[in-house]
Amino acid sequence: MDRCPAPIGVFDSGVGGLSVLRAIRQRLPQESLLYLADSAHVPYGEKSPEYIRERCRAIAAFLLEQGAKALVLACNTATAAGINELRELYPQLPIIGMEPAVKPAALATRSGVVGVLATTGTLKSARFAALLDRFATDIRVITQPCPGLVERIEAGDLCSAQTRAMLAGWVEPLLAQGCDTLILGCTHYPFIRPLLTELLPVDVRLIDTGAAVARHLHEVMAERHLLVAAEARQRFYCSSDPQRMARVLPILWGENAAVEFFAG
Repeated sequence: MDRCPAPIGVFDSGVGGLSVLRAIRQRLPQESLLYLADSAHVPYGEKSPEYIRERCRAIAAFLLEQGAKALVLACNTATAAGINELRELYPQLPIIGMEPAVKPAALATRSGVVGVLATTGTLKSARFAALLDRFATDIRVITQPCPGLVERIEAGDLCSAQTRAMLAGWVEPLLAQGCDTLILGCTHYPFIRPLLTELLPVDVRLIDTGAAVARHLHEVMAERHLLVAAEARQRFYCSSDPQRMARVLPILWGENAAVEFFAG
């Protein structure tokens, strides 16, 4: 195995991608990680595709300057808007993205009704439409945008009465229409999985893609001989207030860590 001590670069509009970072650390505990939260521009879901592409270009360039050997767009909206351009800019670089888990949800549903919680940007994207055309022809998919939920998770508000009320207002209509499988279509949303399980019947299945992305990253890096057995380190960056992100890291990442400022 070739030794390649360079880190894996991971980014999101905010701290939601930490759910993917946790899956990557679990799958590849020997790999060093760089994580960038573009919190000065969160949420991406309400912004234009060109705006998001510009942010993707700036962040990718920065992570590559830090020595990243692979990039993970830990954001459904950023993937939909920007991954194709990044792959054109860096054709030799492994670049892994996210997409709502329509295929596994279509296989899992028993009622034939699947709900999707996601940002407006993801739900309006051509990439999401293509997923529906490919995998959802025999099921009914009900989409539900969740404005304001990303901001609550960014603040570490995972279980307040206000967050509970927001979620209840979104999932109750889905349940009323027979939804038995619910896609968490934003990397922020796995952090409110415990609250969702309180609001949903026990037979409703929740699906996200963090583990699948980590598995795919592992496979791609193995094929390219980029895996390394070394002492793993993590570095965190934030484009807004690093101290604010540092305060929520124990909640969302599980431990304290220093956060550096990204001025890009």
